Amino acid sequence: MGVKKMSRAATKDNYTYLSQKPGLQLIKVGSYDLKELNTILGIPEVKSQILDVPITANDNAATLGLYAMQEADKGFDFKYDFLEIKTVVTGKFVLSDDQGNSFTAEAGDVVIINPGTTVTFHGESDGTAVYVAHRLPEPAFA
Repeated sequence: MGVKKMSRAATKDNYTYLSQKPGLQLIKVGSYDLKELNTILGIPEVKSQILDVPITANDNAATLGLYAMQEADKGFDFKYDFLEIKTVVTGKFVLSDDQGNSFTAEAGDVVIINPGTTVTFHGESDGTAVYVAHRLPEPAFA
């Protein structure tokens, strides 16, 4: 599996950010369309979807996301150059990293991915997670 790393071409001016004024906000299910990762990563065997939603554009940019993966014959590697906190809401994710760690994260578990880590998302994963990433949105995911 080749390591995939997405572009950093996002600029602060490309998005409408969720955090613009005081008050509560609600994002209803179905408000956004998920992007197919097999197309973005160029790995047809991957069954996975993702979405980035920009929260803030300041120097400490934050992005909210939704990630889903269905069991498939093949997984993929992804290089993180940013901090991401992923909470599994349904199913499970079978993960390993380039540091020798290996986990099965299930509903309710929180995965912290530190910058400089390559994570392998194994094909036996079948779950949904929400995440917050310390970065601007990935243009291909937004």
